[in-house]
Amino acid sequence: MELTVLGQDDANETASSCASGSCGSDNDQMAALPDAIRDKVKNHPCYSEEAHHYFARMHVAVAPACNIQCHYCNRKYDCSNESRPGVVSELLTPEEAVMKTKAVAANIPQMTVLGIAGPGDPLANPERTFETFRMLSEQAPDIKLCVSTNGLALPDAVDELAKHNIDHVTITINCVDPEVGAGIYPWIYWNNKRIYGRKAAKILIQQQQKGLEMLVERGILVKVNSVMIPGVNDDHLKEVSRIVKEKGAFLHNVMPLISEAEHGTFYGIMGQRGPEPEELQDLQDACAGDMNMMRHCRQCRADAVGLLGEDRGEEFTLDKIAEMDINYDEAMKTRAVIHAGILEELEEKDAKRARLAAASVPSSEPVANTRPVQMAVATSGGGLINQHFGHATEFLVYEASSRGVRFIGHRKVDQYCIGNDTCGDKESALSGSIRSLHGCEAVLCSKIGYEPWSQLEDAGIQPNGEHAMEPIEEAVMAVYEEMRVDGRLDETPEHAELARA
Repeated sequence: MELTVLGQDDANETASSCASGSCGSDNDQMAALPDAIRDKVKNHPCYSEEAHHYFARMHVAVAPACNIQCHYCNRKYDCSNESRPGVVSELLTPEEAVMKTKAVAANIPQMTVLGIAGPGDPLANPERTFETFRMLSEQAPDIKLCVSTNGLALPDAVDELAKHNIDHVTITINCVDPEVGAGIYPWIYWNNKRIYGRKAAKILIQQQQKGLEMLVERGILVKVNSVMIPGVNDDHLKEVSRIVKEKGAFLHNVMPLISEAEHGTFYGIMGQRGPEPEELQDLQDACAGDMNMMRHCRQCRADAVGLLGEDRGEEFTLDKIAEMDINYDEAMKTRAVIHAGILEELEEKDAKRARLAAASVPSSEPVANTRPVQMAVATSGGGLINQHFGHATEFLVYEASSRGVRFIGHRKVDQYCIGNDTCGDKESALSGSIRSLHGCEAVLCSKIGYEPWSQLEDAGIQPNGEHAMEPIEEAVMAVYEEMRVDGRLDETPEHAELARA
């Protein structure tokens, strides 16, 4: 793998493209990117909303130590029943991580990205982190390598990151004001000392901003993660987005605080609430004026495996890998064929969008008497409506309007059906799913049973199984057009109030 280092002109072009809405999670933005950038993100499921339907990622847990404490974090080892950052089932040595990566790549050929994201901070564990990257660069050169960091040790690691062909780095930046940071970070460990409060936050912010600038100078793509904490940094994150965009960050990912008390975090124990889906969307939309937003993040475990939204880690425990007979050279050939096929399919979809856009009549104003509509979609990947309502563990939410379709986010739910014999027995799961779909006016799936259909209708959500196996965006737009023709989009005070409710 060869690191493409961009010059200043390329960096300026990238920033200009991002500012005009041509990068990040929107499917129609890829074509406007410079070729060097497009090649980096077209098969990266975190940097491209389109790619996340097709390509998988994995994280290896080789970095147990951390150099800061966050009020929203509680790292757990040997834990398989939680899905959030900082949680792992197995801590790995670099050698075990390489063995696991090659096993996953052979069995999940759609896997394109290997990231180190914990369970601590990768750059607080530099020997383990960079030894893993060194071996993977040699043994699995077709896999993209990524790192996710809090940024405290980042400036000292930038040269080493570039040396190991790391061309995607995520920095978690929750504030640019030390007063705000003092309410998020109780301490940092810096220059062999523990530092507290505002002073600690100031040092962390300075290191994060310096590291961001250094990465951008080297042409390394930077995604900024921010945790939305209501009443703490929610209003402030618009300023964070503005500043990191000005400094050349490629993508901003505003994530909701995971605040359930059972996770044992400080915020959870103290009763700090997380944001409602509508609050998160409003903040993402507010930040989007300054920075393209990642809306498809799943806040993955530090040992996640598979497509975003799924976790196949239990299939690849060390004891199971030891029993596998893998010919990695043959697997590499298979991977290349599958990757080429997926990219060809994506290029055909891009070409189709371009033809449709060229044939349409542009308009700067919405069609009269219509309003945006949010719809939930059940999918198991591939960009298709291909999942039974009762089998979904999450729904993707799209907004359709006279301007087109855009991805909004995802809503996690408990699976309603567990096999044919128990489908329909989990009424609490069904009720939870319906609550999670608040604000959606339709749900599109491949199939749905009578009981959930009836309860969804009672909740004002129209089930729709007529577009099974169709591309998501086309189906969402088709349903929107049906609603328009039927007069369900007529703008009235009652409709407007319902949409805001």
